Amino acid sequence: MVRLGTIERAVGRAACANIGWVSRLHVSDSQRRARLAQRHRLAPSTRSDDVATITDSLVALHSSDPVTVYLSVAARMREPDVAATAAALHDDRPVIRHHGMRRTLWVCTPDEARVMHASSTLDLARAEWQQLAKWATASGMDDPHGWIDATRTHTLAALHRLGPSSARELGRAVPALTAKLLMGTGKWAAPQPVHTRMLLNLGFDGAIVRTAPTGSWVSSEYRWAVTDDWLPGGLDGMDPVEARTRLVRDYLRSFGPASAADVQWWTGWTAGPTKAAIAANDAVEVTLDGGLTGWVLPDDVPSNAATDEPAEPWVALLPGLDPTAMGWKERTFYLDEHGAFGGPLFDRNGNVGPTVWADGHVVGAWAQRADGRIVHELVRPVDGATQRALALAADQLCAVIGDARVTPRFPTPLQKSLAAG
Repeated sequence: MVRLGTIERAVGRAACANIGWVSRLHVSDSQRRARLAQRHRLAPSTRSDDVATITDSLVALHSSDPVTVYLSVAARMREPDVAATAAALHDDRPVIRHHGMRRTLWVCTPDEARVMHASSTLDLARAEWQQLAKWATASGMDDPHGWIDATRTHTLAALHRLGPSSARELGRAVPALTAKLLMGTGKWAAPQPVHTRMLLNLGFDGAIVRTAPTGSWVSSEYRWAVTDDWLPGGLDGMDPVEARTRLVRDYLRSFGPASAADVQWWTGWTAGPTKAAIAANDAVEVTLDGGLTGWVLPDDVPSNAATDEPAEPWVALLPGLDPTAMGWKERTFYLDEHGAFGGPLFDRNGNVGPTVWADGHVVGAWAQRADGRIVHELVRPVDGATQRALALAADQLCAVIGDARVTPRFPTPLQKSLAAG
């Protein structure tokens, strides 16, 4: 239970006289959908052509599938443009790629990357280096830690000398990267070149960063650079506790109200750090539809049922793994009954495919066919005006993608059916 003083600071003493205790504060599903539309820049009036602004609105963009970044940004632009996102990533660099929460590869601003790094990635790095040393030992290496340190040093020196380079180019410069170790466990163990794991771990460390892809914007093979060369000041320096508090504040600003389960799932932390970061933000507990409870920041407490007005009508075709579709663990308020893993919209591991949205609801799925056409199928009925708006959105998305062909990294049943025709 949050003391009344916390609410007084958030909404004012007079408002609190009418609200009473926190247990009476409520945010409805319709309010949550209105917040989603405004804060995630899906309502037409909120869209922007600034890539960093769009990215910050979502805290970070999923980049496990490279296509997600470009199409997530395009869906929120006034003038959708893949080239603008490429320039932001590789030329002007107001956004960068970095591994963070749940081992996921993200695109975010450098400031947010430093928060992610201290709050989440450093813990990943320690475990990954230990695992690599175990694999080196199991492969018969006499001094695994010495070999790892030497390979790390030579790789960083080569990148300093060569500038942004692919794994293949680095393998020619640092022969140790082409060595094979027995990696994996049980029946999955097999000899594999060490370069993938070494570069991944250096990325977890914040020592190197992915730069431009070796192919087109849909490619998932990147060149690498020393982080200090690519991003002045690098990624180190934040206190982990401060960073966890900041990350939860940023998340609640974009996704609140969110339950403690949502926060813990999104960050990938255990319960202890999650609860501590929520408390450090003086977050206020609210009730949600369906008997759920959630958290909002102190200056984001609704004072009455009309706090969040419905957004203007909007539609969007969002890519697989879009941050809005993946932003909560408890997703009924925008998915209704269509959130089942392995159902039409998700794969069996819970990765969402390309989705069709209307006014805060997921109403269907879309896919690109071999001839480049964008097709969609509805799982929820919509009116004629919405159908026409969706047809226009599909035409616009087709123009944005152009000659490229988009195949989601994690295909879902309905997307595969649509793509096959």
